[in-house]
Amino acid sequence: MALIERLDVTTKATHWKGAIPMNYIYTAGRAGDEFLRRLRDKGELSGTACAACGVVYVPPKTFCERCFARIEADVVPVKARGVVRTFTVCHETYDGKEKAAPSVLALIGLEGATGGLIHRLGEVDPAKVRIGMTVEAVLKPKKEREGSILDIKHFKPA
Repeated sequence: MALIERLDVTTKATHWKGAIPMNYIYTAGRAGDEFLRRLRDKGELSGTACAACGVVYVPPKTFCERCFARIEADVVPVKARGVVRTFTVCHETYDGKEKAAPSVLALIGLEGATGGLIHRLGEVDPAKVRIGMTVEAVLKPKKEREGSILDIKHFKPA
């Protein structure tokens, strides 16, 4: 079936094998840039706060999602502690090769903030990870930080 053909019966859906080459550059944007700068320079996690709604967003936003107020300049520190909202245990690398040891990726909801960060869990047996588990960020030493989300080495059980 060609891409331009319409699929009338969804059970006839199929797939194509192969690779789709994608080249891209990710930009953090103004709010995300400030998050990364504070992480690098102060070893601090931050979000943006909406005074009207009382919501703190992590990752930081330029505008409040509820009232559309501009909040880019309203940067506040947030605790480097949160809970696992969901997670996955990875047994293969991105190219489909088996890993020597499984790794865990999780969505971490930080205390006092809306949203969350997707990051690695470390210092934990993958079989013991649970939704609702309290975790805290482990940062790289200051001299090794580059202004990247990877300045957070991982989150570990608190």
